[in-house]
Amino acid sequence: MTTFEDFKSQWKNQPEHNTPNDGSELIVKKMSALKRKQVIMNIILLITVIILSGFFFYIKAYKNGLVSFALLLMMGSLLIRVLVEYFSIKKIKRIDVTKDAITFNKDMIAYYKKRLRTHYITTPMMIVLYVIGFIILMPFFKENLSSGFYTYISVSAIIILITMVFFIRKQIIKELSILKEINN
Repeated sequence: MTTFEDFKSQWKNQPEHNTPNDGSELIVKKMSALKRKQVIMNIILLITVIILSGFFFYIKAYKNGLVSFALLLMMGSLLIRVLVEYFSIKKIKRIDVTKDAITFNKDMIAYYKKRLRTHYITTPMMIVLYVIGFIILMPFFKENLSSGFYTYISVSAIIILITMVFFIRKQIIKELSILKEINN
């Protein structure tokens, strides 16, 4: 019987997990912050699409099939990303924080897994498609721009890409840590 008594003693000595008084408010705040960041990202991406669309018509890209393809590839990758974020925002809005903890946790785990796929599969694919579109445009830039401006575009594109990847990575890490925290 000592085994049972030991087990009983260990059970009683377990630390208690106290739920914070503002636990649900904290979760709602963090979920609202996630939604807000996703909306801001969509606005930035849509502004970029609008700028690219203006550029498309300004340079009359529709007259050259390859230039059209490159710009449409760039805009398409951004629009796909906007749609992914839009549906993600809709999904997080449907998560009911008033449900029981098990259901809420299950919903958050499903959302978290979907965000992992978005960040580690969809986002890199969209960046690659955008870069491919830009690379396709480079010979046209070289042909139609001064060598100084072409060099400026080439160098600044690399700097912007590195900065963008760093920023996206930072945002992904922050979002995933918030989701982990909510999940726990």
